[in-house]
Amino acid sequence: MQIAEPDLIQKNAVIQKFEFTFEAIWKTAKEWLYQHEGIDVGSPKGLIRACREVGIFDEEETISALEMVNHRKLTVHTYNERLAVEIYSHLEKYLLLMEKWLNIIKGRISV
Repeated sequence: MQIAEPDLIQKNAVIQKFEFTFEAIWKTAKEWLYQHEGIDVGSPKGLIRACREVGIFDEEETISALEMVNHRKLTVHTYNERLAVEIYSHLEKYLLLMEKWLNIIKGRISV
């Protein structure tokens, strides 16, 4: 379901869902990277860079994923309406990137 003209409360709810989703995916990817590639990373940005090294992300996706990490860190400040609107405007792109990320990991687990 997509809301045609979401208000700030609805945008904040979507941003919170992004926070939870990102946390789950990066932690899943962290564990996968350790189990299957022997790479142990301690931060989301380190994980993104490692995913680039093992071919999960290309250069453009890496840049976008690092931007996503920065926006995730800023979500604690969504009481700032301008910032909330800025982050919200990127969420569709981030959703597609997270779906791809998860699907690649799932595919590599099956191999």
